[in-house]
Amino acid sequence: MPREDYQQQMADLEDDILYMSEVVLERFRMGLDALERKDEALAREVIEGDHEVNELYLDLEQDCIDLLALQQPVAGDLRFIAASFKIITDLERIGDLATNLGEYALDAERDVFPDVDIQSIGDETLDMVENAMQAYAEQSPTDCFAIAERDNDIDVHCEAASDLIVRDLIETRLDEREGIQENDVETFMTEVSRLLLTVRDLERVGDHAVNIAARTLYMAENDGALIY
Repeated sequence: MPREDYQQQMADLEDDILYMSEVVLERFRMGLDALERKDEALAREVIEGDHEVNELYLDLEQDCIDLLALQQPVAGDLRFIAASFKIITDLERIGDLATNLGEYALDAERDVFPDVDIQSIGDETLDMVENAMQAYAEQSPTDCFAIAERDNDIDVHCEAASDLIVRDLIETRLDEREGIQENDVETFMTEVSRLLLTVRDLERVGDHAVNIAARTLYMAENDGALIY
């Protein structure tokens, strides 16, 4: 294959991965909106759209395999393809977490803990993924380290949200429900569980953003400092 065709394939791979990230981020934003508004139609759209993300992942996975098998890249090109292969896996998993949000939105009946700002945490994690993909496009080591540092803030916010849920549950919520029917208690506990799972999933999105930054740093500078 002529060298210019090979370089075009590499450029197309990067463009396609950036496109995949846009689709995934849109799905996650829709999932957050569906959860906030208890929008069943939007939730189903997110769930049903997961196949698009999966198809993008499989197509890009094959592109990476073809480049590795047919071109036998070395040095920087090899790192680029290897990092890209890992990054699409993180994007696919973020897509799965978006589907989770859609499923939580279908099950949600009410806001049992309005003091827990799911949307704010979700916005932060989405911004981290966007910045991670920008770092990938620009091969910016500085931005990679900045994303890793932000993850500590996400972890703190998620831990605080979980603590608030558990503390409020123990101190007030069950006391307020003395004498109510058992099935009502079960419904309430299901809502609590759903909210805790939502917080966990948002934290995982932040972790995937760090993974993307780590692979980008490796790609750009052959530096595995953020890989763990």
